[in-house]
Amino acid sequence: MRLAYSTKLGRLIHGTAEEALNSGALERYRGRVDLVFTSPPFPLNRKKKYGNLQGQEYIDWLAGFARTLRGFLKPRGSIVMEVGNAWEPGRPVMSTLALRALLAFLDTGDLLLCQQFIYNNPARLPGPAQWVTVERIRVKDSYSHLWWMSGTDRPKATNRRILQPYSISMLRLLKTKKYNAGARPSEHHIGKRSFFRKHKGAIPSNVITFANTQASSTYLNYCRSKNITPHPARMPVGLAEFFIKFLTMPGDLVLDPFAGSNTTGAAAEALGRKWISIESDKVYVKGSYGRFIAPCER
Repeated sequence: MRLAYSTKLGRLIHGTAEEALNSGALERYRGRVDLVFTSPPFPLNRKKKYGNLQGQEYIDWLAGFARTLRGFLKPRGSIVMEVGNAWEPGRPVMSTLALRALLAFLDTGDLLLCQQFIYNNPARLPGPAQWVTVERIRVKDSYSHLWWMSGTDRPKATNRRILQPYSISMLRLLKTKKYNAGARPSEHHIGKRSFFRKHKGAIPSNVITFANTQASSTYLNYCRSKNITPHPARMPVGLAEFFIKFLTMPGDLVLDPFAGSNTTGAAAEALGRKWISIESDKVYVKGSYGRFIAPCER
C-alpha cells in the first residue's frame, strides 16, 4: 500500500480497500468523511478482468465493509453504492444476489436505506446476450442500482443543488399560469399556486440517465498516449457529480474505496471537494492520473 499520487484536494492510494481502510494510514479520517461514493465490483456470474465474486462469497465480502465505512462517516454522512444486476448461471432468470447483498450491508452496518436510485444507460449493449439477442425472450438489461444509505434518518442533503432545467411545458405553464387544478383520480388535490412558483429548476427523479458512449476524453486520450489499458467499466462523471453535489458542500471529504479509473476523485476535485480514493490495480492507478492532466471532459 502506498500513495500513488496527490492533487490540490485529494490523494489516490494504491492498495486494496481492506488494507487501506484497516491500516493506520487513514486513521485520522475516521469520523470525518461526508460521503462514501463508490462502485465495487458487481456480483456478476461471469468473471471479469477487474475482479468480482459470486454468491454468498460476494455478500459476505461486501457486508464486511459496512461497519468500517460507517466508522469513517460524520454523524450526518452518507454512503452511496452502485451495484449492478446479476443473472442465474445458464438461466434466463435474474439473481436476487444484489438485493441480498444490500440487506446484509444494511444489517451489518446498522444503516438506513434513505433512497434507491436507478442509473439508466440507454446505450448499453444488449444483454444477457443469450436471452436478449439470440433467443429473444428477454429485453436488454440497461440499468444498475445506486443505494443511498446513512446512519441517520436525515443525512446532509439538499436537492436545490441538483435542480434540472424546466421542461418546455413547465416554462409555458409558468408563463401562462393556466393549470387544471383540483382533485385527481389518485385523490390528490393540487392547488394552482403550488405550480406557479418559479424556482431555479425542476427537482430530478431517482432515475438518472446518461448514455455512457464516450470515445474520446482526457482520460482515454492519456491512456492511449501512454499505452495504458483503460478501465473497462468506467462510470460517467455526471453520475458522480450528481451525488457529490446532492450530499456534500465545497470543502467536504469524499471517499471511494474502489476507485477504478478514479471518476469520483476527478468529480470531487472539479467541484471543490476533498477526496481520498483507493485502487488495487496498478494499471488502473496509472491510467487514472490522466483525469488530472487537464479539466475532466464530459
